[in-house]
Amino acid sequence: MLPIPRGREEASSSVLQRRRATSNQHFIRNVYVQVFFIESICDDPEIIEANIMQVKLSSPDYENYDKEEALVDFLKRIDCYKMSYVSLDEEKDKHLSFIKIFNVGSRYLVNRVQDHMQSRIVYYLMNIHVTPRSIYLSRHGESELNLRGRIGGDSGLSSQGLKYAKALSEFIRGQSINDLKVWTSHMRRTIQTAEALGVPYEQWKALNEIDAGVCEEMTYEEIQATNPEEFALRDQDKYRYRYPKGESYEDLVHRLEPVIMELERQENVLVICHQAVMRCLLAYFLDKSADDLPYLKCPLHTVLKLTPLAYGCKVESFYLNVQAVNTHRDKPTNVNIARKPEEALQTVPEHS
Repeated sequence: MLPIPRGREEASSSVLQRRRATSNQHFIRNVYVQVFFIESICDDPEIIEANIMQVKLSSPDYENYDKEEALVDFLKRIDCYKMSYVSLDEEKDKHLSFIKIFNVGSRYLVNRVQDHMQSRIVYYLMNIHVTPRSIYLSRHGESELNLRGRIGGDSGLSSQGLKYAKALSEFIRGQSINDLKVWTSHMRRTIQTAEALGVPYEQWKALNEIDAGVCEEMTYEEIQATNPEEFALRDQDKYRYRYPKGESYEDLVHRLEPVIMELERQENVLVICHQAVMRCLLAYFLDKSADDLPYLKCPLHTVLKLTPLAYGCKVESFYLNVQAVNTHRDKPTNVNIARKPEEALQTVPEHS
């Protein structure tokens, strides 16, 4: 499961229906449930109209509609909602836990935040925005250890990796991005890639590659030969498997939560990171499951441009025409611990 529910506020009207409750604490089949209300109110006509034109027209309800007809229709919907909608009342509902968001974040009212989860929800909602923006995801240039099929480590870029760093710089300049922020991990290969851009960049330790523990800088063949049981266990549940003295993808998702929260606050950002990290970020924005996450394809020397939309996320892929080794390993069909080594290694990408 990904760290934060990725709902995006839509300031479409002064109405978001809610069910009234006499208490925010309920018991369902003897299970204690605590309710937190979220109300978005928008009464600014300009924001409402802009939201309808930018957001609602892309909904299935208005497919093949004329823009003006869609605007008129949705304004009628709002009038219908107003007749039955009852807003949270600061006095009558002061015993409830809630947040009210006014005009897409121009003002907030937070009441009775009672635990860590509710605090995280409030922080998340107070930092998201509806400003059009793009997030660029790129792995570092090909590294010396990539060439040798070795995982992890902290090696520098190969000659092809250095070519990619220059190509990335040219690509970013060609995008003409306003106020672009560049983030890297603390590892040499991402820093070297960012240096070629010739712009300031920020290093995040949270963006470091997944820690492979005792398997750092080993090839898949070496891991299979020395730790065949561990190799098989990882294939059986790659998301939850934790390397001995290292991390799992599940651990990595939790580590990346502050990065994701900050990405939601920012506008245009280029994140230069690593394969496992890029998979986690991509899975968050594309709503991928924990089973799918560890097998998402994030090839070297390719930039993914993510543009968050009201009903999903647009993804554009740009291969920058600099050759690199393939580091992607497909999910094996046979994950039995007793399988033969040659079968366990069938999906290992070629390397020198």
